[in-house]
Order: sequence, then C-alpha cells, then structure tokens
Amino acid sequence: MSTATVADHRALRFLTAGSVDDGKSTLIGRLLFDSRAILADQLDTLEKKAAGAPIDLSLLTDGLEAEREQGITIDVAYRYFATKQRKFIIADAPGHEQYTRNMVTAAAGSDAAVVLVDITKLDTQTKPVGLLAQTRRHTLLARLLRVPSIVFAVNKLDAVDDPAQAYVAVRDALLEFAKQANVEVAGVIPVSALRGDNVTQPLDADWYDGPSLLQLLESLPAAQERKDGDLLIPVQYVAREGEGTGNQPRTLWGRVAHGRVKAGDSVQIFPSGEVATVAEVRLGSDAVDVVEAGQSAGVVLDRQIDVSRGDWIATPKTVHATQRFTATLAWLDTEPAQIGRKYWVRHGNRWVQARITAIESRLDIHTLDAIDAHELAVNEIGHVTIETQQPLPVEAYETNRVGGSLIIVDPASNRTSGALLVKAAA
Repeated sequence: MSTATVADHRALRFLTAGSVDDGKSTLIGRLLFDSRAILADQLDTLEKKAAGAPIDLSLLTDGLEAEREQGITIDVAYRYFATKQRKFIIADAPGHEQYTRNMVTAAAGSDAAVVLVDITKLDTQTKPVGLLAQTRRHTLLARLLRVPSIVFAVNKLDAVDDPAQAYVAVRDALLEFAKQANVEVAGVIPVSALRGDNVTQPLDADWYDGPSLLQLLESLPAAQERKDGDLLIPVQYVAREGEGTGNQPRTLWGRVAHGRVKAGDSVQIFPSGEVATVAEVRLGSDAVDVVEAGQSAGVVLDRQIDVSRGDWIATPKTVHATQRFTATLAWLDTEPAQIGRKYWVRHGNRWVQARITAIESRLDIHTLDAIDAHELAVNEIGHVTIETQQPLPVEAYETNRVGGSLIIVDPASNRTSGALLVKAAA
C-alpha cells in the first residue's frame, strides 16, 4: 500500500468507532496532541495529573463526568485539528452497544469512518481470526449510511509479542469480512495509539510499508453530493417579508440535496405542484450566480407561492412521490419495532405519520445472512416495508443521502427509534 497523492484539500469529516476500551479516546488524543491542537493550559493540566508519568491522552476527549465514572463515552463529541495539508473534524462515537444510535448520528454526513480493532481482544492464532460483533456492526452501519471511505485501525500493536504475525492475521480477517459484506476498504492501518506508532508518523518496521493513519486520512476524498442533473432542495426555513431582508419577496432556505440552482431556472414545489421561476439565488447574505449541491441556498421566486418548511423545491416533473417503499431499518429503541404500529417519520424537514407494514428479514451480523423476523430489537438491522399517511418524494439512499433517509420517532415517548435508508418504492 502506498500513500496516495493529496488531491482534495476540503475539510475531512470522519468518525471513530469501535468496542469499549479499544482506544478511541487515546487515538483521538494522540492526533490532537501530535498536531498541536490542544491549548497550553490543557497540556499543563494533563502533565500535572500525570505527575511525571506518561500523559493520559484519553483525557483530552473523555470530558463528561458520567463518562469518567463509567469508563465509557456516552455521547458524540466533535473535535477539530489541522495539518499543513488539511483540516479535520472528528466525531467520536460511543463504543458500548447500547449507544449504537450515537454512532448512527456520527456517521450522518461523515466522509470517512475509522473503525478501531483492539488486537489484544482477538485470538490471532486461529484461522480465520474471529472479529468482535461491534466491529462488524459498526462497519455495516458505516456502509449502510453510505460513509464513502472505511478505514480499519488495528490498535495496541505494542501489547502483542509478534506484531507482524498478529497484524497480518487480523488484516486478512478484516479484508475477508469486508469482501463478504461488500464493503470497500480504504486501508487497514496498524497503530499503537498509546505509544504513537504509525498514527501521525510512518511505522519503522520491515513488515509494513504503508502510510500512517494521518497520511491516509490526508489523502481521502471528501464526500461530494451530485451536482449535475435534477435539482432537489428540502425547504428548511422561509424568511418572510420584513424578517431581516426588508420589504422583499420571501426567501426559501434549504441545503441543496443534488443538482444546482441559478436565476432563471424553472422549479416546481412539492407537494403543491406549483411552478415558478427563480428570480434570485443567495448564499448567506449575498446574491450569487449559482449554488450547488452541499451548499445552503436562499431561493427567491418570481411570484408569491404558498411554500412552507417541509416542502421541496425541484426541477419540474422530476419528483416522484410515493406512500409505500422498502428500506433498510437500523433500529435504535429499546422498544422493538413492530408491524402495524404507527410512528412519526421525518423526511427532509417534513413530518408525517407512518407504519411498518412488513418486516421482511433481519441481518445476522455474524454470518451476514438475512433471516426471517417479525420484529426488530434494539441495535438490529432489517429490511422493511413502510407506508406513510401522505406521499413523500423519497429516493434510493444509494444515490441520494438526503432524499433517501428518514428517521422514525415513537409518538408516545418522542424518542428517535430508528434510521430508515430507502431502497425503492414498493
């Protein structure tokens, strides 16, 4: 494996995931420490706590009192650092199985996922090496959530007698699992987060000639939404006359899901079906020529149309709404997903009532087989059919993360119960 040429200088958003005590916090702390992304007073505090011993880098990220008491990370913590080549945004996702929902939150919008594998928890003498369930689950979730680049960081190489043999055995098991699960792997990187081996500096070993973790991250592409083709914008906010824009026509704000918008374009509003022409496009407070996918646009139409939050702006005759579709469901609630029960679903910025009409199968994360199921328990992933009370302009998640994703909310508890990834209209 050779280091790729850095061609993408946009900030890289990546998540870290793994089982409890795999060393995620230490790894992130190492990245922050080696890139000098910590303040002097933070460093002084850590040195005082260490009292002459090596600094505990995990304390840089495990900031919540509850986390320190339980020894686990229970929320998604966002950290920032930069090198000469690139800026980075890290989402530190929880490792404990009961917080899988937070990992789903962290994966949304991420350009890459770094899945940690604690080599000390595996029997590297067996062939093939048996991987932990959480490694499989987090990898599958990252793939289902369409995270473009998945990286395995094989951690704690300093704690095994024969790191070369252990790394090769685990690497082969990871690549075989990825092949079976149809997961494209950007790299399998051996590291010691505690000692700093191969995290920011290349590993000095005759059995590995690949990049360090940081070198690989610097080379990964940032996710790019589809800029060509049809326009689709979920309306998030309507700035009405007199609300900070003077006595001007209303501005319809939303993040462009795909395509681009410019003055003179003909657009259609969903669900009303009204057609209008774009009079002006704004990016922030400025009028601009064009706004593309991934950017937030302010659209001013040439005439007054009834548009509100939850509507969609699209190229005319391209929105195909449906009330019934199949989807992959990642269930996050302690109450199981049940056929026939009513839920709220959010698509873009629109809320509608819906129900699960069928649970076709559940994914066995050990064998990757689809097995018969009639309900889904917490952290299980299944294939379902959904029916909504009103038509929605859903698209396949494979081609559009915005139009193809929904969340399910329990109407009684208001808990976020699941994440839906659309496969196709039923």
